[in-house]
Amino acid sequence: MSDHPASLQNDRILPARLALRSDMLNLALLAVLLVLPFLLGGSWTFALGLCFANAIGVLSVSVLVRYGGEVSIGHTFFAAVGAYSVAVLDTRYGLSVIFSLPLALALGVVSGIAFAWPSRKLSGIYLAVSTMALALAVPELINNMDGLTGGYEGLYVATPVIPGMPMGLQRYYVALLVLAVAVYGVSRLRHSRQGLVLLLSKSHPAAADAFGTRQVWARVAVMGISGGIAALCGAMLGFAGSTVSPSGFTFWSAIFLLVGSVVSFYGLSLWRALLGGAFLTLVPQLLSSSGAWIPVFYGVALLAMILAGHYLPRLRALAAKTKGDD
Repeated sequence: MSDHPASLQNDRILPARLALRSDMLNLALLAVLLVLPFLLGGSWTFALGLCFANAIGVLSVSVLVRYGGEVSIGHTFFAAVGAYSVAVLDTRYGLSVIFSLPLALALGVVSGIAFAWPSRKLSGIYLAVSTMALALAVPELINNMDGLTGGYEGLYVATPVIPGMPMGLQRYYVALLVLAVAVYGVSRLRHSRQGLVLLLSKSHPAAADAFGTRQVWARVAVMGISGGIAALCGAMLGFAGSTVSPSGFTFWSAIFLLVGSVVSFYGLSLWRALLGGAFLTLVPQLLSSSGAWIPVFYGVALLAMILAGHYLPRLRALAAKTKGDD
């Protein structure tokens, strides 16, 4: 009797089990995060809100790497678009983030497409350097538009989403909600026909062209999606951090978003995004008492994470093989 039906059934069952396990892990992690503010102090609640915002930024870079096969060191530009969309509407018109967030998302998508179209023929180091130009230009653009952006002083985001609820809790839970929605949206993209087309265009451009999807359009679409998610990151950085200023969108901020994506191993799940966000937000806070040694310890932690991500899967496979031989 042929073993092909059993093999095909196993090929279908295994991905389903892995997807179910990932969903259960995300739900369990989300449940823990929902109760954390009642167990931690206000400073940690504030730090975790920023961690959620940075996790969204890490997710945006990971989406570009996974679906576009490209690296960006200029995503702070799209984050700044989202942040100032929220801050300007809050300061000038008293609109809360719940009304300004859709605008931030739309402007992030449009900005991503506007950048991707003229650079659609670039790839690799050439595209990375072109995105670097965005990161270098952001602070100067903000300062030269001080009539709108507040310049060096920045803008304060203070309008509550739910009147009467403590702002500390609102900053925490709104950032967590946006992160959860972003992760869910990316997961739906991964299992959709459009997501499969984008992946096919990255790995097999000729095959994608044969099915009617040009690589150019796929690259533009991925940058638009990534730019929109980065804009959500900026919006949440402004809301969770309560202020928006040029110092939050520097070239080094863009570099650290890329570092967070590397630390998360370009994962698109909730815990992977949080791992990258925590490395950007919580690790520096834990090392704050180390003084001049902070860069050294941070570098050691980064190296340890990269080595762990490189060798742990191999060690796990070797252990499984040894167990199977026994």
